[in-house]
Amino acid sequence: MTENTNTLDQVTFNRLRRLYIIALGAIAISLITSQILIRQYLADQEDDSRLVNVAGRQRMLSQKLSKEVLLLTLEPSDMVRRSLEDTLFVTKTTWENAHQALLSGDKKLGIAPINSPEIRQMFDGIQPHFESIVTNTNALIQFSKENTGNSALLDSLGKEILDSGNGFLSRMEEIVNRYDFEAKEKVENLEQLELIITLFTLLVLLAEFLIIFWPSAKAMKASIRVLMEAEKKAIKMAQDADVLSQAKEKSVRELRALSQAMDQILLFARIAPDGHITHIGDRFAKLLKFQKFNLNARLSDVLTPLENERQTLDRIIAENKKSGWQGEVKATTPSGQDLWLDFSMIPFHAGEKPELIVICMDITKRKEAQLEVEQLTKESFEEKMLQQNAISRQIIENQENEQNRIAKDIHDGIGQMLTGLKYLLESVDLSEGEKAQVKLDKLKELTSNIIKGVRTATFNLTPPELKDYGLVPALSELTQELTKLTGKDIILMNKSDFSRRLDSLVEVNLYRITQEAINNAIKYAESTLILVTISHSEKILSITVDDNGKGFDKKTLKPKPDKDGGMGLTFMQERIKYINGRLFINSAPEKGTKVTLNVPLI
Repeated sequence: MTENTNTLDQVTFNRLRRLYIIALGAIAISLITSQILIRQYLADQEDDSRLVNVAGRQRMLSQKLSKEVLLLTLEPSDMVRRSLEDTLFVTKTTWENAHQALLSGDKKLGIAPINSPEIRQMFDGIQPHFESIVTNTNALIQFSKENTGNSALLDSLGKEILDSGNGFLSRMEEIVNRYDFEAKEKVENLEQLELIITLFTLLVLLAEFLIIFWPSAKAMKASIRVLMEAEKKAIKMAQDADVLSQAKEKSVRELRALSQAMDQILLFARIAPDGHITHIGDRFAKLLKFQKFNLNARLSDVLTPLENERQTLDRIIAENKKSGWQGEVKATTPSGQDLWLDFSMIPFHAGEKPELIVICMDITKRKEAQLEVEQLTKESFEEKMLQQNAISRQIIENQENEQNRIAKDIHDGIGQMLTGLKYLLESVDLSEGEKAQVKLDKLKELTSNIIKGVRTATFNLTPPELKDYGLVPALSELTQELTKLTGKDIILMNKSDFSRRLDSLVEVNLYRITQEAINNAIKYAESTLILVTISHSEKILSITVDDNGKGFDKKTLKPKPDKDGGMGLTFMQERIKYINGRLFINSAPEKGTKVTLNVPLI
C-alpha cells in the first residue's frame, strides 16, 4: 500500500507541476507581449508629443521672426538696428533648425525622422514659403548691416517676408493639427489594443481554469483522500507499537526541554488563531510585566495599551493566521515606552487545535537609531529647501527693485529732459535773434544731458565695453564712472597687462562680482580709497578689491541667506561657483577689507 501511495503522489505532483508550468508560462507570455506592445505605443506617444511641441513652437518663432523684421525695417537708430540684427539672426537660426528637425529628425530634440505621407506632402507645400523667408531674411540682415540707406529695398524685403510668413503660419497651423490628429489616432489604436489584450488574457485564464486548475483540484482532492486514509492506518500502527510509544515520549520530553529553553532565552509565546495567549515565555512576560496565570488575555492587549496599535496587531493575526507573517511591529510597554519588535508568527498544529507560534526580537535601539537618522535627513532637506526659497525670493525682489530703479531713472531723468526739450523746441522763434540763440544753446546743453543719461542707463544695465572689448576695459570704465559719481578714489591696476578675452559668461560674472565688491566698499566700509588689481599666470586669473574702510569681524558674516538679508555674499559665492572659481574675503575691524577672485584660465 505504501508503494502505491508513493507512486500515486509522485505521478500526481509531477502532473500538477507540468500543468502549473504551462499555465504560468501562458500568462507570462501574454503579459510580456502586452507590455512590449504597450511600451512601443508609449514610446511613439512621447515622440508625437515632442513633434507637436516643436511644431507649435515653429508658429511662435514664425510670428517672432515677422515682428523682428518689422521692427528692423522701421528702426532709424543704427545702435538699436545692430541689436535687432543679432536678435533676428538668432531667431531665424533657431527657426531653421526646428524646421529641419521636423523634416529630417533631430537626436538632441528626441525627434525621429518619421513623418506620415500626408505630413510630408504638407511640408512640400510649405517649403516655398520657408525658403522665401530664409532667403529674404538673410538679404535683409545683410543690407541692414551694410547700412546702404536703401529704405525702399528694406521695406520691399520686409513685405515679402511678412507675406511669406502669413502663408507659412497658416500652413504650419495645418501641420500642427495633423500631428495632433495622428497622435489621437495612435491613442485610439492603443486603447483598442489594450482591450484586445485584456480579452485575450481573460480567455487564457478561463481556458486554464477549465483545462488545468479544475481537473487538477479534483485530482488533488482524490490524492489527499488517499493520503489521509494512509495516515490513519499509520497512526493506528504507531499506537499498537511499544517502540513507537517510547519514541513519542522521548520526543515529548525533548520538546518540553526545548520549550523551557525558549521561554528563558527568546521572546516566545503561543497564541490561538483568535489572538488569545495559550503560553508565554518567562522573558517575554517579564518584559511586558504580564502575569502568566492570566492566559485568557489577548496578545494585542498585552503588547500595548493603545487602541490603534491593538487594531494593527489583531488585523495581522487575523489575516495571516494560516500563512504566517514576519515583519516589524510597534508596541508600548505598561510604563508608556515605545517597544519595537521583529515579529515572526508561524502556524503550528498541536493535535486537533491549531496554534500560532510567536517569536520576537527587541529591536527598539536599532529602530530609534534608524528613526533618528531619518529625522536628521528630513531636517537637512528642509533646511536646504528654506535656504533655496530665501535665495529665490531675494533674487525676485532684487530683479523687481532693479526694474523699478531703471524705470524711475528713465522717467525722472531722461523723460523729464525730453519733455523740456519738446517745450523748448516749441518756444524757439528764429526771428527773435539773440533770444533764439540762447534757447538754441540751452537745447544743445539739454541734448547733451539726454545723451549722457541714456549712456548712464545703458551702462548700469550692461556696459557696452564688456561685450565689445572685454573685462579689463569694462572694469576700467566702471572705476572711472564710480569715481565721478561718488568722489572716492577708485583705481584700477592691471599688473600683468592682462588683455585676453574670456567666455562671455565668465566675463559677465567676474564683472558683476567685482561691481558688487566695489559697491559694498562704497556703501558700508566708509572707505576713501578702493584699489582694484588684476593679475594672471598661465592657469589662473586673479582680481582683488582692496579698501581702506572700517572693515568688519568675519564671524559676523552670514553663511546662509535668511529673511533678514545676507544675499550679497551669497550672490557672489553662487556666481563664482558657477564659473568654477574661488572667492576669498579677508577683513578685520578698522583694517579694511580685501576680496580676492580666482578663476582658472583654460
